[in-house]
This record gives sequence, C-alpha cells and structure tokens, in this order.
Amino acid sequence: MRCPFCSHEDSQVKDSRPTEDGAAIRRRRQCEGCGARFTTFERVQLRELTIVKSEDRREPFDRTKLERSIAIACRKRPIEPGRIDRLVSAIQRQIETSGDSEIPAARVGGMVMDGLKALDTVAYIRFASVYKDFTEAKDFEDFAGTVAEAGRE
Repeated sequence: MRCPFCSHEDSQVKDSRPTEDGAAIRRRRQCEGCGARFTTFERVQLRELTIVKSEDRREPFDRTKLERSIAIACRKRPIEPGRIDRLVSAIQRQIETSGDSEIPAARVGGMVMDGLKALDTVAYIRFASVYKDFTEAKDFEDFAGTVAEAGRE
C-alpha cells in the first residue's frame, strides 16, 4: 500500500479488525519510509457494477459518491457518521446482491430515499429536493406536506 504522505511503496499492517457492520476490514498501517501511520479499509466487491444514468449514460458504481451525497443530505443533522456508513453499506449490499451488473440510477435513488426516510425526515426532504429536481418553493411545500401527512398516519 502506497503511503499517502511520502508515496513510499511499502507499509506494514499494525492492526486489523472488522468494521462495526462487518462489511469491511479496517487496517492501521505504518509507512516504512517516513514512519507515518494511516488507516485503510478493505471491502469485498462481488462484481463490477455500472450505474445507468439518464440518456443511457453509464458510469461505474462509486461508493464514495453515494456516501458523499447522503452525507450532504444529513449535514448539520443529529445523525452519527456510523449510521450513514451503515446505510451506505446496506444500499451497496442491496445493489451487489440484486444479480444485475447494470443498475438504473433511479433504483439507487429510490433505495437512498427509503433509507433516509427511516433515518431522518429533514435529510429525506433535502435529498428529495435534488433527486426529484424541485424547481420552486411550491415543490418543497407539496413534498413536505405529503411527508407530514404520512407521519401522522
């Protein structure tokens, strides 16, 4: 593993342990060149996954991009980072076990919407505003109204 500080080619694993959800291995490493310590995560990848975007554009599945978009929706909300990571892992697991190597972006967006709805209402509405392409304040009002009505039932 290349050192992120000095780019030395070799590092030594000092400690390995599974993450909380068991979906990855966390490794503490020490660079043999500069002595700096850093953490890496190893995850199982069952197959190459492709996200099919609008107009038939395709791009490789990117866990970091999914994590970032969920984190933006959850910004300044009382949500522990571990819960976000578990949501991302659950969505990734759903995608990987679906049996499809090409997944429509709309299906991934739906999975995120479902996960955020259970996690935090404000984050759910924030994500929906981008995912559903709200263009004016009335769109927010209408969507928030349906969320509020569903919460009362």
